[in-house]
Amino acid sequence: MPLLDFSTPAARRDPYPLYRQLQETEPAYFSEAWNAWLLTRYADAESAFKDRRLSANRSSGYAAKLPDAVKEKLKPLIDNLSRWTLLLDPPDHTRLRGLISKAFTPRAVEAMRPRIQSLVSELLDRHSASEHLDVIADLAYPLPTIVIADMLGVPAQDSHLLKGWSDAIASFMGASQLGPEIAGRAVRAVVEMEGYLRIVMEEHRRAPKPNLMSQLLAVRDEGESLSEAELLATCVTLLFGGHETTTNLIGNAVIALARHPEQYRLLRASPERVPAAIEEVLRYDSPVQRMGRVALEDVEYHGRTVRKGDRVFMVMGACNRDPLQFSEPDRFDITRRENRHLSLGYGIHFCLGAALGRLEGQIALAAMVERLPELHVDEAKLQWIDNLTIRGVTSLPLRWTGGKGT
Repeated sequence: MPLLDFSTPAARRDPYPLYRQLQETEPAYFSEAWNAWLLTRYADAESAFKDRRLSANRSSGYAAKLPDAVKEKLKPLIDNLSRWTLLLDPPDHTRLRGLISKAFTPRAVEAMRPRIQSLVSELLDRHSASEHLDVIADLAYPLPTIVIADMLGVPAQDSHLLKGWSDAIASFMGASQLGPEIAGRAVRAVVEMEGYLRIVMEEHRRAPKPNLMSQLLAVRDEGESLSEAELLATCVTLLFGGHETTTNLIGNAVIALARHPEQYRLLRASPERVPAAIEEVLRYDSPVQRMGRVALEDVEYHGRTVRKGDRVFMVMGACNRDPLQFSEPDRFDITRRENRHLSLGYGIHFCLGAALGRLEGQIALAAMVERLPELHVDEAKLQWIDNLTIRGVTSLPLRWTGGKGT
């Protein structure tokens, strides 16, 4: 098979033809560019998510292969990433996830609905008198950022700092070519983010508040089940993961519906379909395209041997369009009934904030459906993020008529 390049502008715009090529010809494919195995069929990825022979702790595996001098430069970043729940195996994963999960129960998330609805209305009302709206900058980014900042007691006015730090970490985790400049920015971001969070933590120690930060500090200060390094890493994880996925979910939803006006008309006529529409966006154009593992021992897929120490990516963007799992997978259909996509992970690493991200996406989309009779996106202005893990656009100008729609 010829070398497949997912980093080209064409592939960033539409990676799905390349995914289909792999599914049909080499479903377990070793990519020289990614230095990893790519699993593109649904059944293989679902199995891999549950396979204890594949470790989520890929940051340690990555660090082990680095020269000592490089490893030392990246140490603050590697140390932080190595404590993310997303990148841990049991029992550490189980312990940390248990400490955080109470903040994301269905009941706790549902209690946030009024605040999220108020935020969406406030953000859209700011542009009710203008003709244009940038869906990313004006709604999809600030909404989840403010929500997760509220949960951790971070002032909303500091959201611009969070975005800069998160963007630097995202570039490191999903860069098509990882150079010293990208790595250096990510290291600086983690160091600055940890320093900022220490200040927030100290404020909460002096004056505890009814939020997740104070809850985690109570656990930290009353026992040894959460170290300070783990607390910092957990906060970085939440601030990073709490907005990246939701931002791009909302953006990708608008793009998909603008490209399929008949589906948007159906949604306008039946706004109760908004939750199903969000699930179809997650399947059709997932904001997270891949999830990585490291093989702890040799594993075979389709006659190919993944060796111990090799990296493996479950390419959810491909799996969600596997014709062996979904009928007419390349068709965007908000009435789709069987929609057990993998965009939010699977098994013990299923996205902890899934319920919150879904709720934010549903409320944002419902508000836009109510206000906008039509969606007009200038395709020529769309610039897809240069990232193999995260799929979304840097900005999304939308012709905006304001008001409550018709």
